[in-house]
Amino acid sequence: MTRRLAGLTSLLLLAAPTVAWAAESAPGEEEDKGAFIAHEWDLKPWLDIHIGSLDLSINKAVAYLLAGALVSCLLGIVLMRVKVGRPNRKQALGEMIYEVAQTQVAEQGLPHHSVRKWFPYCATLMIFIWVVNLLGFIPLPFSDEKFEIAGVELPTLAVFAATSTLSVPLTLALMTFVFTHIEGIRANGPVKYFKSWIPEVPKALYPLIIPLEILGQFMRLISLSVRLFANMLAGHMLILTFVGLIIVLENAVLAVVSVPAATVFYLFEVVIVVSIQAYIFAALSAIYIGSAIEPEH
Repeated sequence: MTRRLAGLTSLLLLAAPTVAWAAESAPGEEEDKGAFIAHEWDLKPWLDIHIGSLDLSINKAVAYLLAGALVSCLLGIVLMRVKVGRPNRKQALGEMIYEVAQTQVAEQGLPHHSVRKWFPYCATLMIFIWVVNLLGFIPLPFSDEKFEIAGVELPTLAVFAATSTLSVPLTLALMTFVFTHIEGIRANGPVKYFKSWIPEVPKALYPLIIPLEILGQFMRLISLSVRLFANMLAGHMLILTFVGLIIVLENAVLAVVSVPAATVFYLFEVVIVVSIQAYIFAALSAIYIGSAIEPEH
């Protein structure tokens, strides 16, 4: 029960600030044949919510994040709540996910005495990102485009990855960044922790090494977020480009080549990239937090 509560708390921590950061909008432009791909990443507000200069507007990225949080909670409930002594496929799948999160993510990156404390965060991070990535390849009625049936406007089905907008992975990476340094200071004290950033080099090199080490800490934040953002953006861009060639060039014959190519990239993203990126993000988060707790390692 304690781990479930910790996991749910971590999920809320992941979803809430990300929703706030994702509420960004781009100015609308006239639609044309060559610009439909670019407009796919325009985040038009569905519901304007402003608190001072803070934009908390609801848009399709926020909808995907909220859906991801809901599905992540449902996965935990469905896969983990099984009757004792009656194993089934759901339990096997739940145990497999749990095993990967514990042995391949938490125990590989965290010190033994910190696994119990930080496992809920790392596991929730992995599942949440995996779900959000996967939802990005499922046609959902969260598009800004509408179509009309019997005078009623309905949203069109579309694919969109919330993690392909930089604000989302950047917020998730920022949370890991903050947790890393808070835990490092808590475990070692501020003096010992910040001294651990400086390698054993001649003191004459300190003016050069110290700025580089500080920059390296912030580069973790950038690399962690950009890796997820770039991979998800590139995958969707490739799929949309192959499909869009038929529309842009107005040649249905291209479907013979472009549709199979788009299908191959779609399957590659869904089967491989979605899971790998979630795993890498969670594993690196565990490694960063673990290295802050025991910097000598």
